[in-house]
Parts: sequence; structure tokens; C-alpha cells
Amino acid sequence: MKNTIDYLVDLLSIPSPTGNTKAVMEYVHNELIALGLTPYFTNKKALVLTLPGKDSSKGICLSAHVDTLGAMVRSVKENGRLRLTQIGGYNWETVEGQEVYVETHEGKKYTGTILIDTASKHIFSAAEESPRNDLHMELRLDEVVKNPEDVKALGICAGDYVCYIPEVQVTESGFIKSRHLDDKACVAALLTIAGKLKDTELPYDIHFFISNYEEVGHGSSAGVPENTITMLALDMACVGDDLNGDEQKCTICAKDSSGPYDYDVKNHLIDLARKHQIPYTVDIYPYYGSDASAAQRAGGNFKAGLIGPGVDASHNKERTHSDAIQATVDLAILFAKNPL
Repeated sequence: MKNTIDYLVDLLSIPSPTGNTKAVMEYVHNELIALGLTPYFTNKKALVLTLPGKDSSKGICLSAHVDTLGAMVRSVKENGRLRLTQIGGYNWETVEGQEVYVETHEGKKYTGTILIDTASKHIFSAAEESPRNDLHMELRLDEVVKNPEDVKALGICAGDYVCYIPEVQVTESGFIKSRHLDDKACVAALLTIAGKLKDTELPYDIHFFISNYEEVGHGSSAGVPENTITMLALDMACVGDDLNGDEQKCTICAKDSSGPYDYDVKNHLIDLARKHQIPYTVDIYPYYGSDASAAQRAGGNFKAGLIGPGVDASHNKERTHSDAIQATVDLAILFAKNPL
């Protein structure tokens, strides 16, 4: 069986901006099949797997999302550069200089770079003052294009996806640097968890829910198995400022912008982490929402919790550590074996 970092590197190599996740979902599906498991797709193309427990009237749902940030072609400028619209929520300055490719309707891929339209310091003396917004950020194609007609001849048009090249690095010290660790680190964790639990006697059904629309707010709004009594979302934890997040620990989230997570679930997670000496911290996230809270907003009648590895520079050039991912795996497995 592959280890978690192997899964993660594979996942990061497959672009999956929200709405364009078929290839990465097929990867996850095939890896679960390789483990001897039988996942299925919902109508919305989320991926669900159930490991049966002794009491199948109750289920624990572990979720993670495979969709990522990205962009889409909005229009072609008179000089052949592309205007973009964002997929997901981030600041334009975090992708300035980002290497990308555009995928056309026919499946052709063209590389390019996202730049501010005043990128040259030799021409624009106050380039740093240009606002980084939809109007001023542009995609410079690595093709000979001078006007909209040249771009059209390549087959590029409005609605084409722009995928960010993640630039994955795994260091000898255990760090993983890449875009889209949110939330592929936790999808990799779920694959490992599924492999470890598949031959285990479980008290309740354990559901795995891989969502594909989390970055736009409705990933788990439908399709969560009906017998779910608790949903535990696995998603990246924030690191920075006055928060407690740590790149080598699993964070138990007490509250995000959707409100507090279930009090009993949070306390149970803390007790499990303490008892089994799992490196953890407890934190709140000021600007954040998870699949668990999205599912509850959609009417889900279950308790919700949130854990995940600390990720530095979220929605930017992200970094985490294998220790944090392992801690998240360990805590989720304990929760599955010892539900409330």
C-alpha cells in the first residue's frame, strides 16, 4: 500500500480546480478499488465509501475535499493577454508570477504566467502601486499571440479552465511545499485511513466523503449518508498571526466563520489526542468554512467537528509537515474506533 505522502504527491500532480475534478476523482476511486473497497459516485460526482460497522443504524462520516483554487478565462484582451475570473476565494497577489496552463474545450493545454499588467519595472515606475484585481491581472500565454484572433485560433475562449502548476517539493526534513495542500493533504490522509480501517471491527459505519465543490461553499450539501450521526471534516488548519496552528500538529477547530463546532465532539477529540499522545492544538479560524458546516447549513441532522494538519500560507504557496498529516490520520482513526 502507498504511504500518505505518496498519495499526496500523486494528488498534487493532478489539477482539480472546482468544477474540473473528474481526473483526480478517478484517481481516488481507483486507489480505493486497489485497496479492495467499493466506493460510489453521487449524482453531484462526490465520492463516497462505506466501511460497515457492528451497528449500521449509525454512521460516522469523515470528509475531505479534492477541489482546489484556480481560475477561468473571462475574456481576451486586445493585446492577446487573457483576463481571468477566480475559482475559489483568494487574493490576486498570491498568484502573481504563478505558472499555469489553460485547458481548452478540446483538451489542448497551453502554458503561461499570471502577471500584473504593469509588470515591467523599466516601463512602469510605480508598478507596485497597481491594484491586484480582476481588471489588472492577466495571463501571458507562451504562444505567439498579438490579438484576440490569434488566441481564438488556438481554441482558447471564455470558460476555459486555468490550472495552477503546484510546484511540489518534499524536503528531507519532512516538509511538503506546494499549492493545493488545501485539501489534498487530507484526501491523502483519508486514503491511508481507509486502508488502515478496512479490516478493522468498527462500532458504527464509517463513511468517507470526498467532496468536489468545497472551495465554492457547497461541496457536502448533498449526498452525505443518511445514518450519519457525526461528520468529522478533515481540512487544512490555519497557521499564523495569533493563532495556535502548528505545521507539525493536528489542529482541533473549536470555531470558524460558520460558528462553533459541536462541543462534545471537540472535547472528545481533545481527550483522545491527550490519551494517545497525539501532537495537537486547539484553535479558531477567523475566515474559514468546512464541508461539515456546509452540510449542516444544508439541513444535515448530525454533530460536526473539524480537524486537520497545520498549513502555513493557506491559499498561497502552502507548506505543511508529514508530522501534522500523520497526527491527523491517527486522530481520525481513533475517532472512528471510539465514536461518541
